[in-house]
Amino acid sequence: MKAVVEWCLNRISRTFNTLIMMKTPFPFLFCAIVLIATSAVGQIRTGAEQTSAYVGYLKDKRVGMVVNPTSRIGNKSIVDSLLGLGVNIVKVFGPEHGFRGDVGAGVKVSDAVDPLTGIPVVSLYGKTNKPTKDMLADVDIMVFDIQDIGVRYFTYIATMHRVMEACAEHGKELLILDRPNPNGYFVDGNILDMAFKSDIGMHPVPIVHGMTVGEYAQMINGEGWLANGIKCKIKVIPMANYSHDMEYLPPVNMSPNINTYQAILLYPSTCLFEGTILSEGRGTQFPFTVTGSPALKGIYSFSFTPVAIKGMSATPIYMGEECYGLDLRNVDLKKLRQSKRINLSWLIELYQKYPDQKIFFDKKQSKEIVPFEKLAGGNTLKEQIEAGLTEDQIRKSWEPGLRQYKEMRKKYLIYR
Repeated sequence: MKAVVEWCLNRISRTFNTLIMMKTPFPFLFCAIVLIATSAVGQIRTGAEQTSAYVGYLKDKRVGMVVNPTSRIGNKSIVDSLLGLGVNIVKVFGPEHGFRGDVGAGVKVSDAVDPLTGIPVVSLYGKTNKPTKDMLADVDIMVFDIQDIGVRYFTYIATMHRVMEACAEHGKELLILDRPNPNGYFVDGNILDMAFKSDIGMHPVPIVHGMTVGEYAQMINGEGWLANGIKCKIKVIPMANYSHDMEYLPPVNMSPNINTYQAILLYPSTCLFEGTILSEGRGTQFPFTVTGSPALKGIYSFSFTPVAIKGMSATPIYMGEECYGLDLRNVDLKKLRQSKRINLSWLIELYQKYPDQKIFFDKKQSKEIVPFEKLAGGNTLKEQIEAGLTEDQIRKSWEPGLRQYKEMRKKYLIYR
């Protein structure tokens, strides 16, 4: 019962903040909170929450944890919770943003000692991105418990890949505690051209892959994507009461800049702006829900001004400059979900209206611009937009790859 109450309180707090930012009228805000408070029975139970399914399995083992602030049981870090249950956690491995989530996007994270537990914390987003033999020498089993967003650009899948590879190479088992994919209701986008493999695209999958981390790990193994085709010994603790079509608002932000449900659902579409001359809203309290540039003044009336925000964005593009463009905070999320598509029309529209199109995709214009071809998984999307293709024409080029991927994906699904 305590876990249910904690879930309700966390969910109400997150929903309240999201709806306030969306300027939701109070009657609707109140109804949303009541619905959450009265619907705890039968709600999703994450792998982490089902401690009876794995705590005994960890008994008498030296445990390494790959975790971040989303790795929680109720309102506590899973590390703190499992220590309280007698699990011998000897080391924590932190991804981008760090174990406690206090580091901004793209900022390298240093090794440390966790001040709350005294456990050594090894960064997988600093000097190394993959556990070494020495790092795993005093570990019997690794545990991966991180909330993913279900999009190819997000770096947590790359972290999981490398952890799997290290475990396979050094004879360690990996226990994966599964969590919902808030964008698991659809599959869309072009298949990554492996010539453009990077941390924001490691595998030949579409932009939105439609899998949980547990399912995805099975696919990495099954398709032989680890180095030299090696296999990692994995054990997945599935969720209860989950299906891919379910709406899910994580109780903790997945990263400092994914801070609303609107941002979660828009991210598959709006993260592409990071590879352009436009601001995607970093340096505001509503990143990935607005986009614009000073050069669009007079073309759009909506504006915002990026500033440095500690823990979110230290040096956003156009810092201190007024940017004009699109406000996507009022996009109808129900219709967005029903479409089961990435929205390319915003990117196409802004490219067509930008005064100097030759620099639109030019990463040399700012160190904050990510190479567009890495985000897009190849050069084709850029070339199609520059050639003036419509969204429907671009989508038609995706269809063969998507059909093949969806058929392959079926083999690894745990949930309907």
